[in-house]
Order: sequence, then structure tokens, then C-alpha cells
Amino acid sequence: MKSPYIAELEVNKPITASFLVQSKEVREKKSGEPYLSLILGDKSGKMDSKMWDNVVEVMDTFDRDDFVKVKGLVQLHLNRPQFIIHKIRALADNEVDFADFFPASLRNPDEMWTELRAIVNSVRNPHLLALLNAILDDPEIARRFRMAPAAKSIHHAFLGGLLEHVLSLCSLCTKTSSHYPFIDPDLMIAGAVLHDIGKIYELSYDRGFNYTTEGQLLGHIMIAVRMIGDKIHGIPGFPVPLRNVLEHMVISHHGRLEFGSPKLPQFPEAILLHYLDDMDSKMESMRALIESDRQSGADFTTYNPALERTILKKEQYLEPKPAIAPQPALPPPQTVQPPKPGSPFGEKLQLALVSDEDH
Repeated sequence: MKSPYIAELEVNKPITASFLVQSKEVREKKSGEPYLSLILGDKSGKMDSKMWDNVVEVMDTFDRDDFVKVKGLVQLHLNRPQFIIHKIRALADNEVDFADFFPASLRNPDEMWTELRAIVNSVRNPHLLALLNAILDDPEIARRFRMAPAAKSIHHAFLGGLLEHVLSLCSLCTKTSSHYPFIDPDLMIAGAVLHDIGKIYELSYDRGFNYTTEGQLLGHIMIAVRMIGDKIHGIPGFPVPLRNVLEHMVISHHGRLEFGSPKLPQFPEAILLHYLDDMDSKMESMRALIESDRQSGADFTTYNPALERTILKKEQYLEPKPAIAPQPALPPPQTVQPPKPGSPFGEKLQLALVSDEDH
């Protein structure tokens, strides 16, 4: 097990550790000399990192998604930790344990998969059940589904994140379907399982989390529709209207045209799926942001572009603050006793005071 992790780094303490390069840019100082701007990470988080000196010798020796060993110091910059790199070298894959570098669901993937299959087996519509089983029985799909993150960075961005998100969404669909009697629970479960299925091919997650060429060209919505169509071809008598409403739920689940959905949700199950998906992703985004924020002593996190706001660290804010110890009282000022009358010094002082008052 590697040590230390990002979450364990302390300010102003020299560090030697190994990390994954999540982002790499070669920039120029005002002097024209190059410097490195990196995002280094492991399974506990990521950190903005800079290398200011001796950059020419090392800048071409590694790239994004490489493992590196670094020596340097953590400093506070704009109230946030920043790693200042003094030395850096690339590491071979056999020098690291991949499990140390990629965030993963805290839940066991096999247990989650078993839970998902049980949920799918509760579907009563025979056509939807056949479609879901055809997809989940595919060994390649099953392997990828167990590993895939739900997003590159916005929500559930960890190994197993897609499966965890789908299970959460299935639970929400079950609860809301019982609340609204006009909602078809089988259609909701099918939509929850399939709405993001295209992400298993849209994202690459064998090293860092990035978009595949297929993902950049098509996006997960179009990939999902293609996957559904491929499996439906093998199911005799699958009703065309049922296929249309299911595919509509998939292509409209982002809810708005500007968010990537080619159609707006046009029936109750479609709009419910959109709102539940949006809610689950935002709740996970908030949880992860609060947990990972490393601003020193601040009650709010840094600004999150996806959520378009900063987030209050509620538990920290509500925690009773330590009482400020009262300052000891200052001793009373000492009174200077006037010289005794009749003394030569007292007479001279009295004459001086009278003289000052006259002026």
C-alpha cells in the first residue's frame, strides 16, 4: 500500500510519494521559461501541483495517465493546498498497485451486481424483462458495467460508480412509483437500468477517467439507443410502441435540449426519470464535494461549476465552536502620590504647575 495518500498530505511538510498524473500542461513563466502545471491524484483525491524549476530536463519524460514519483512540499495558495514539486520521475506500471490510484465505490461490486439482477428479475413485463436480461447477460456489458464510473468528474466519478448510481435510482423509482399510482414501475426500472448504459463505452477507465473516441463522437445517449436496438432485434415480438417509449426515456433523461437531450420528456415516467436522475447525481456531487474540499477552515467549499455554487459544510458550520478564553484583566493604574507639602521639591513643583496654568 502506498503512502502517503493525497488526503494525508500536510502543509509545509516535505513529501515523497507516488501519484497518477490526471492532467499535464507545460506553461510559460513571465521570463519565458517553462513550468509544469499538473493535477496529481490517487484514490483519496487530487491536488493542484506546480513544478517551477529544472523543468526542461523532465517535462518530456512522462505524460497524462502516467504514474510518477515526486518529492516536494505542500503549501497553501489562495487558502487551498498546492503541491510544489522539486523532483519528479516516471514510474513503470509494475512499480505500483493500480488499486491505490483509482477511487472506487465503497460497496462490493459483486454484491451490487447481485442486487441489480434481483431488481431486474422483479420486472413483470415480459418484453422489458427479456430486454434487460439480454443486456445484463452479455459478458462484455456485465464486465464493463461492474467497473464503469457514472461520469468523468461530475458525479459518482469512481470505479463502480455507474452501478451504484443505477441501484440508487432503482430504489428511488420504486418509492416514487408506489407514491404515484399512474406510474408504470416496470418502465421506471427499465429506464433506470438503461438510461446511462452507454457510458460503459463512452468513458475509458482502465487508467484515468477520460472519453473514448466513440464517446466523443456519439455520446452515451446515442450509444445506449444503439445497444438497446441491437438486443431488441434478438427478442421476437418486442412491441414497437414499448420500444419507442423506452428509447424516449433514454434520450430525454437529461431533461433539456441544452443539456444534451434531443427531446424533452413527454410523458410522466420520462419526466420522473429525469428528475430522479438529476436529484441523485446532485446529491452525490454535494456529498463528494464536501468530503473532498480541503480549504483551510472555510465553512463553504470552493465553487463547483456543475452545481453553479459553493456548498455549505453544514456539519462543520453547526459544530459548536470552542469558547474564546477571557483575557486576564489589566492591573489598575498606579496612582502617583504628590510630594508632601512643605518639602523643597513640593514647593518647586507647585510653583511650576501654577506657572503652567497662568499660560
